Parts: sequence; structure tokens; C-alpha cells
Amino acid sequence: MLLKIGELASRSGLTVRTLHHYDELGLLSPSARSEAGYRLYNRNDVARLHRILALRQLGLSLAEVATTLASEGEALPGLIARQLQALNLQISQAVRLRDRLSNLQDTLQQAQQGGLEPELADWLATLELMTMYDKYFSSDEQAELQRRKNDTVVVEAQLSWPVLIAEVKQLMAAACPVDEPRVQQAAQRWSDLVQQFTGGKPDLMVKSAQMMLQESSMQVQTGIDPAMMAYMAAALAEQRLAIYARYLNQAEMQKLRSSYGKNGPAWLPLIARMRALMHAAAAADSVQVQAACAEWEQLTQAFAGVDAGTRQKMWLALQQEPQRLARTGVDQALLSFVRAAGVDAVC
Repeated sequence: MLLKIGELASRSGLTVRTLHHYDELGLLSPSARSEAGYRLYNRNDVARLHRILALRQLGLSLAEVATTLASEGEALPGLIARQLQALNLQISQAVRLRDRLSNLQDTLQQAQQGGLEPELADWLATLELMTMYDKYFSSDEQAELQRRKNDTVVVEAQLSWPVLIAEVKQLMAAACPVDEPRVQQAAQRWSDLVQQFTGGKPDLMVKSAQMMLQESSMQVQTGIDPAMMAYMAAALAEQRLAIYARYLNQAEMQKLRSSYGKNGPAWLPLIARMRALMHAAAAADSVQVQAACAEWEQLTQAFAGVDAGTRQKMWLALQQEPQRLARTGVDQALLSFVRAAGVDAVC
């Protein structure tokens, strides 16, 4: 089957003038001509035109396209694969832009419902929050959070946060001990809300906590600061110590209690890094994994010591008491990954 230039232009979405231009540059010359002198394009010509358009969409200039074609470049399947990759990236970027615009629209609507026009600071804060998520979450994770945003449990959790934050501030101001029942109840509700927001996914838990600890604008917006997070972490640590108490003797517990939780902030980035290595299927003997394991061992020694017997009891607790790992960002898969790299994965 042969196509006239007008037919090829119509079928490809190009103009006749563009096809003439490609012919003049030697990029695409018709394989035949009719008796009347009309350009006729065959199947190979159409395949070559696809290569030209694919290379153009990948950002090459016409001169670079000519050079690539002259050297026979890559095969058509390879070009199509690269084109699909570029399109998938564009789609991902478009989806993220749509989500950001949706969030911005929600913010503006909330302001208008209150009878207020957003101030410059409000615009800047919104823009900062929109880009902040890029620092901590992958595009897939952002899409997951966006999908969860309108879930009933997430909406209810968002309404519950301000009340709980105000309550925790009062407990802190009154210097209530972290093992006091009211603090323990607040910590459990805190943990439950984090669970609802992240869907219980360890990666989202760890990265959300990192963002909250490291971004002052997020702290201002939510009213949650590092001191409050440390207070809640200490209260939750009491629950974990109660689990270890079922396995350790009095002397071991006394030593554990004296140091447990002191390096809490150092665990978050380490857990996040170790999870990334696990997802990347990094080799146990790789430099990156061994460096992370060395840091894991150092933090473990700080609260668990080096006694093999004590650490074996703690490992048993982790295996038999699944609630010990709840809301920590650590799961059995991560423990197995760390242990395979040569570390007694106690945390």
C-alpha cells in the first residue's frame, strides 16, 4: 500500500509542508512517485517517519535526528520503549500537577468559605507544602496519600488531630509523666491517627515522621513540634518496655529502661534508608548496606548492650509479640533484611 503525501499528512497529523521540509533535509524521502510525479510513501517510509517523530519527542533537534538516522541509530522497538518511558514520565508529572492544583483549590475554597481572601503568606505556605512532599515521598507514595485523602477514616483523623494536639500540650505543660494513664491514652490515640493517615504502611509512617521533624513550616501548620513528638515517642516506648519486661530479668530491664529511647530521632532516617535499600534489593555485603548495618548496631548497643543472651531474649520478643513493632516503621521483612546482613536486628 502506497500513500500520497496528503494522505500521509492526514494520517500522521502533520502538514504537507512539514513532510516537504523533511524531504528537503533528507530526513524522509518518498520511496516512489506516481506517473504524475506525486510522492508515494510505503511501509518503510512510515516506519522511518515514526522514528523521526519519536526522536523529536525525546527532545532531539532535526540535525540530531538526521545524525541518528544516518548512523542507523537504535532499532524501532528501542525507540518506542524510550518514547513510552518519556510519556509515562509526562503522565506522572501531569497527575502530580493535577493533585497539587486540587489541593490548592481546596485551600482557596476553605478560605473563601470563611469569608477571607488568602494572604501572600498563605499562598507561599501552600506552595511550600506542595513541593515539600517531593523531598520525602516518591511519586507513587504521593499518589497513595492523595488517594487516601478523601477516605472517611482519614477525614475523621484530620478532624481529631487538633483536639489531641491541644490535649497533649496541656499534658506537657503540666509535666505529666509519660507512664501516667492520661498520657498513655493520648499516645495510643496519637499512634492510631498515624496509622489511619498512612494506612499502616511502614514507609509512609517513617517518611511522615521525618518530614514533621525536619520541616518547620509543617510544624507551624500542624502545631506539632519535635518536643511533642519526643514526648509521645517516650510514652509509646513505655508500652514497648512493658512487652520486653515479659522476657527480660529485673537487672536487664533496669539497664534497658535507663537508655531506651534516648536515640529515638536517629532511628527514623536510618530506618528510612534501610527500607530504601531493602526495596532496591541491595546486596547484603554492599557498602551501603554494611554502613547502615554498622549504624544500626551502634544504636542497638546504646540501649541493649552487647550481651548475647539479653539480645536473644529481645529478638524472641520481636518474633512473638507483633504489637512491639506496630507504628515503628519496622516490620519483620526489614528485621530479616538487617539480620541477613549480619546484625542482630533488635530495635
